Amino acid sequence: MPAARRVALMLALACLSSTALAAPQTGGGAEARAAEDAAEVLAAEARRAHAEAAVAQYRDDVQSILVEAVARGQAYEKLVDLCTTAPHRLSGSPGAAAAVEWSRQAMLDDGLINVRLEPVMVPHWERGSVCSVTVVAPERYAGTDLTALALGGSIATPEHGLVAGVIEVLSFDELGQRAAEAEGKLVFYNRPMDAALFDTFAAYGGAVSQRTRGATEAARVGGIGAIVRSVTTRLDDYPHTGGMRYNDDVARVPTAAISTLAAETLSSMLATARANGEELLLRFEQDPVWHEDEPSFNVVGEIVGREHPEQILVVGGHLDGWDVGQGAHDDGAGTCQSLEAARLLLALDLKPRRTIRVVHFMNEENGLGGAREYHRAHAEEMDRHVFAMESDSGGFSPEGFSSFANPDAMAYLVAIGELMGNANCGMLKRGGGGADVSPMAPDGVVTAGLKVDPARYFDVHHSNRDTLAQVSDREVNLGAGAMAAMLWVLAEMEETLPRNAGTTGG
Repeated sequence: MPAARRVALMLALACLSSTALAAPQTGGGAEARAAEDAAEVLAAEARRAHAEAAVAQYRDDVQSILVEAVARGQAYEKLVDLCTTAPHRLSGSPGAAAAVEWSRQAMLDDGLINVRLEPVMVPHWERGSVCSVTVVAPERYAGTDLTALALGGSIATPEHGLVAGVIEVLSFDELGQRAAEAEGKLVFYNRPMDAALFDTFAAYGGAVSQRTRGATEAARVGGIGAIVRSVTTRLDDYPHTGGMRYNDDVARVPTAAISTLAAETLSSMLATARANGEELLLRFEQDPVWHEDEPSFNVVGEIVGREHPEQILVVGGHLDGWDVGQGAHDDGAGTCQSLEAARLLLALDLKPRRTIRVVHFMNEENGLGGAREYHRAHAEEMDRHVFAMESDSGGFSPEGFSSFANPDAMAYLVAIGELMGNANCGMLKRGGGGADVSPMAPDGVVTAGLKVDPARYFDVHHSNRDTLAQVSDREVNLGAGAMAAMLWVLAEMEETLPRNAGTTGG
């Protein structure tokens, strides 16, 4: 059956079902629910058929974009350049400033227009030169170094460090139950990521609170510092940093992450010491420094729409990265993929109806200042933001996209994803679009995130292993192609993507 007739049939059936539902029900609640379910199935089929018909004409364009990405893509070349120019890009640092200039020049080189720097104030935290966690007692363990990294935002220890006993816990509930034991001690959080979960992002979510809240919860029960097991499933000697937060109603105490191997070692030592009636003591020393907020920038460039320049599709990644490794996956890959997505369209002479705006956000890692400032600065045009997509899950093999789009909009996203089926990168699932585009969601902007194979991301995340050596050129280039294909169809199709309900309009 031709697509147009299928659409008409589905819509007619949906209308008939709605009419039946409006009539008095004599068969009880079960019949009414069955009718409602049937109506929803028909409505879903109608949405799907309509979306498929609307995007079918772009199949060849999508294939051309994907082929161009894997055959002649430049996302990886961009990533090499960025990571060489500015491997350490934490907000407020000289590396972040160098990354801003790199981004501005790269947008100009790729042919974007209206390239500009949009100011944003960002936090400026420096790690310092010292972070050590060393066993002091019992004597047989004395001098054992536990590989550590200060957590982002932590304060320093006193000048000569802290020497204290240790309490090991797996949860905040356990800490609360053993509060009396924690007073005057270092709290060691040793909850691992759940390796049984297939979704490593879900496993990360189940363990990361001990990093973000660990110091505050330790101080709440009288602890003088916190030591955290690195948030990764990989067993190695690379500690993983990341942001932590203090609460104003609780004393601030220093905190650091130790590698997973160090965590296993410390846990074993504690168990043996307890069995022998001994107390294990650690010396913890680090010297991070907080500075005043610094001026920085989001970097913005555009492909201006030929018919509806006022309608905007945003694509981006965050330009900042931690001060360890090279930030190749987090989020150098996403930064370069978002720019490459625009370049691919220009290379193929694809000029969209609507404007595609590339935004390289600053300060995702330790504040989200760039995302919030972009939303504030562009508040008056949020009702004209059609779609916002980012890549911030690493540059691994692309699988598709996640979105909390409304059913009508999701039908379009699914239909476009199906055009990428032969490249296995068009799957759609329900989920968030990403941190940097999240401030736009309450305004009704449909957001989406590029989803990649998640198995290895947390092996490198926020650690010295996040380097170019861990990135496949073909994978990161294909991810850029998938983003470009999604953007092209949404920016070019005659119908405008339906907005979400939102909470502040739209």
